Amino acid sequence: MKTYNIALVGTGVVGSTILEILNEKKFPVKSLKLLATSRSAGKKVAFQGKDYVIEETKPESFDGVEIAFFAGGTASKLFATEAVARGAIVIDNGSSFRMDPDVPLVVPEVNPEDVKNHRGIIANPNCSTIQMVVALKPIFDAVGIKRVVVSTYQAVSGAGQEAMEELLEQTNDIALGKPPRESKRFPYQIAYNLIPQIDVFMDNYYTREEMKMVNETRKMFHDEQMAITATAVRVPIIRSHSEAINVETRHKLTAGEARKLFRNTKGIVLIDDPQNLQYPMPLFSSNRDEVFIGRVREDISCEHGLSFFVVADQLRKGAATNAVQIAELLIEYGLI
Repeated sequence: MKTYNIALVGTGVVGSTILEILNEKKFPVKSLKLLATSRSAGKKVAFQGKDYVIEETKPESFDGVEIAFFAGGTASKLFATEAVARGAIVIDNGSSFRMDPDVPLVVPEVNPEDVKNHRGIIANPNCSTIQMVVALKPIFDAVGIKRVVVSTYQAVSGAGQEAMEELLEQTNDIALGKPPRESKRFPYQIAYNLIPQIDVFMDNYYTREEMKMVNETRKMFHDEQMAITATAVRVPIIRSHSEAINVETRHKLTAGEARKLFRNTKGIVLIDDPQNLQYPMPLFSSNRDEVFIGRVREDISCEHGLSFFVVADQLRKGAATNAVQIAELLIEYGLI
C-alpha cells in the first residue's frame, strides 16, 4: 500500500481529533509533520507510539508534503496557497475557501465527485452544515427538496477548548453555590442557559453561522434555488450538535418512505421508535462518526412536508472525520 507524507496545521481540539481519526482508520501515513503557531512550537504530541515535536508553521514546512490538513482558524489564509505551490493538496477545515467557486466543498456522502475538480484546495464544510446535508441527501435524490427550515442546538466544543472549559467552570461554580465566573468565550453565561447567537450578525439579521448553512448547502447540492432558513443556538452541552429539520419536498414522501431511505443510507443511523422513547440524542452520538436521525414524521401543516431530528458529533463527522474521508476519496479516485 502506498503511504503519504502528511502535515497537520493546528493541534487544538479539531487537530487532535484528526490525529485520532487517522489512527483509527489506519490511514497510510508515511511521515507526519505537526505545525502550529510559535506559541505551541516545541510541544510534543504522541501519535502511533511516537512523539512528534510541533513546529512553527512556515512556507518551507510544506516541502515534500502530499496532504496538508488545516484544522481551522487563520492558518489557511496564511499558508494554504503556499502549501499548494509546494506540491501539497490542502484539506481545509476553516471557512476561508468554502464559497470560492474554484474550491470544491465536499461531504463524501453527498457530493464525492466534486473532489475531482480541485485545484489544490478542498474545503470542509461548516460542522452544522455537514450533518444536515447528510440527512438531506437521500430525500433530495428521491423526491427533490423545495425548502428547508432548520434550528440547531450546538454544543460548546464547536467554539473550541476555552468554550468547553468555560461551561464546566460556570456549571461547577453554580453547583457550589457561587456566582458563575465571567463569560469570556460567549456574550452571556452559557451554563444553565441558551444563547440564540453563533458567530456575528449580518446585515439581514441572520448570523454568519446561519448563512453558512444556507450558502454551503446550496453549493454542495448545486441548487441555488433551494430555499433555506436557519436559526443557530448555542446550548450548554460539551459535545455533539443537534438539529430540528423541516423540509418541503417537490414530490410526496411519506414518513415510512423517509425512514426506509435513512435506514438504507450509508453513514446514517436511524433511531426512531417513539413508543419506546427511542430517538437520537447527543449522549448517543458523541465519539461516533455516523449521523443519527429520528422523530421522523409528516408535517401536518404542509402537504409535502417532513420533520425529523438529527444529531452528530461535530468534532468527528462535523470536522475531523469528514476531512479524513476527503483524503480517502483522493486516494480512491487516484488523485494523489
